Amino acid sequence: MPNRPRNLDSPLVAKLVKYMSKTQVWVYRRTKGRIGGRWRFGAGFRKPVPTLLLEHRGRKTGKLFTAPLLYLVDGDDLVVVASQGGLPRHPQWYFNLLAQPVTRVQIGAEHRRVRARVATPEERSRLWPDLVALYADFDTYQSWTQREIPVLILHPEDGAR
Repeated sequence: MPNRPRNLDSPLVAKLVKYMSKTQVWVYRRTKGRIGGRWRFGAGFRKPVPTLLLEHRGRKTGKLFTAPLLYLVDGDDLVVVASQGGLPRHPQWYFNLLAQPVTRVQIGAEHRRVRARVATPEERSRLWPDLVALYADFDTYQSWTQREIPVLILHPEDGAR
């Protein structure tokens, strides 16, 4: 892919991202999002982006995982992007949500039950410019991969708040 960093698929990069994510989740939970609640890397350096914690259950293991994700508010819904930094494969949390779409997110100190679904092509077309305005690197990540990066809508579950 043009302009794609050569070492993006390195196992070392994957391990580094995994440990950075675990650290961010740990800090976010302990500070109720005061630290780790805004993404300040890449395009987020000058324009920090809100971050939530998404719980997802392993579709094979049943183990509970948590992923820190950038998000956009769209009415009552939250919108997240399965970009995985432009890697060629969708992130595991994406597949886990397809298998078990009802889950929880944490935003600051607040926990919400949500139901995840993949945005329709029309919704994705409408939301993508807003997502890129939120975090310009999403466009860069899309240019680094041949897959269409999925956009997921997290809708509040009844009694979720």
